[in-house]
Amino acid sequence: MHGANRGKAAREKKLTQLLFCDLSTPKNDGTFSVYNDIRDKLTAKGIPPEEIAFIHHADTDAKKKELFSKVRRGAVRVLMGSTFKMGAGMNVQDLIIASHDLDVPWRPRDLQQRLGRTVRQGNTNKKVAIIRYVTEGTFDAFLYQVIENKQKFISQIMTSKSPARSMEDVDEAALSYAEIKALATGNVHIKEKMELDIQVSKLQLLKQSFLSQKYEMENNVAKYFPKEIEKQEQCITGYEADMTQVQAHTPSERSIFPTMQINGTVYHEKKEAGQALLDACKAMKSPEGVPLGAYRGLQMELSYDSFMMGFVVALKGKRTYQVTLGEDLYGNITRIDHEIEKIPDSLEQCREYLKTLQIQLETAKKEVKKEFPKEQELSEKVARLGELNALLDMDKRDKVLLDETAEVKEAEPKRKKTERER
Repeated sequence: MHGANRGKAAREKKLTQLLFCDLSTPKNDGTFSVYNDIRDKLTAKGIPPEEIAFIHHADTDAKKKELFSKVRRGAVRVLMGSTFKMGAGMNVQDLIIASHDLDVPWRPRDLQQRLGRTVRQGNTNKKVAIIRYVTEGTFDAFLYQVIENKQKFISQIMTSKSPARSMEDVDEAALSYAEIKALATGNVHIKEKMELDIQVSKLQLLKQSFLSQKYEMENNVAKYFPKEIEKQEQCITGYEADMTQVQAHTPSERSIFPTMQINGTVYHEKKEAGQALLDACKAMKSPEGVPLGAYRGLQMELSYDSFMMGFVVALKGKRTYQVTLGEDLYGNITRIDHEIEKIPDSLEQCREYLKTLQIQLETAKKEVKKEFPKEQELSEKVARLGELNALLDMDKRDKVLLDETAEVKEAEPKRKKTERER
């Protein structure tokens, strides 16, 4: 009763459905066709013939446009066709409530194309049904095996995603196809083999990614961390030396100007030093850096930055500090002082980063000693998969022997008959 109510509601809302089938076409010569057979069964169930359409009959752009319009407004409620004819470019999603895959295509993208006709922006239905049909013990299982393998490969390439980033991360589409494939197979051993194939493949990918990360970490332990630690230690030594030099050439009273030497002249007043700095900029004839003088124990070099369109003073001690100049004589001195006063903060940042690097190095040393956490599970499943492969191969050999025996038995009477005829 509940299903009848849903069917009535769907008819009242004029909800539509798509049916995909690549292995058949509509026939008009009286021979069997999946399309004709399904249409006849649907009309026998009470669906008016005018509400069922084959995409093949819309053989011009004008006819397609008219057909798609009918599907969008619910005048045609069942549209049947192939992936090629109803794939990319067909926008009829407005009222679609279900999509049916009668057969298995060769490529994962074909399934995605089919899905994309229904699960699409513009569909007024919040929930839709995607229904795939398989027949137990048929070629369907092989086809799903093919697209499963293709999908797993494509997903790894296109997403650049390493499954080992998470121990539970496996491509969703590949698993979905594998489950359908298993349902289409009757042999219990083949079902188990298919499931193990997926699990072993997953574990092998996880191990490969684990080892890749382990090798990268070993390289970090051997090269990256030591190099970065040495770099930070050099920075700390440089900043400490520059701070000592600055402190030795800076008056304890902040109100006293510490003197600035520019082109051989020592200036004791901030205003004079600022003006001399502007004059030095005006006298520049080349953008290349030239010695300028000294300030607070650091050497100064003047250059012109053609990209920033401005003059730059480089303060040089054990390390170099860049200051972009302006046109204000007091402002330029203030900018230089601010850059020098940032040295203690830079020193503290280097010390903190050095501590972080040292902790990361010790952690990495511990991590590189670890083994793949699911090694035992992988070994057990590989062993079981080997048993299943041997069992299935044995079944095949037995079948071959039986077939050969049958052929021999069938052949013997024929030979006798031939002899009698002679």
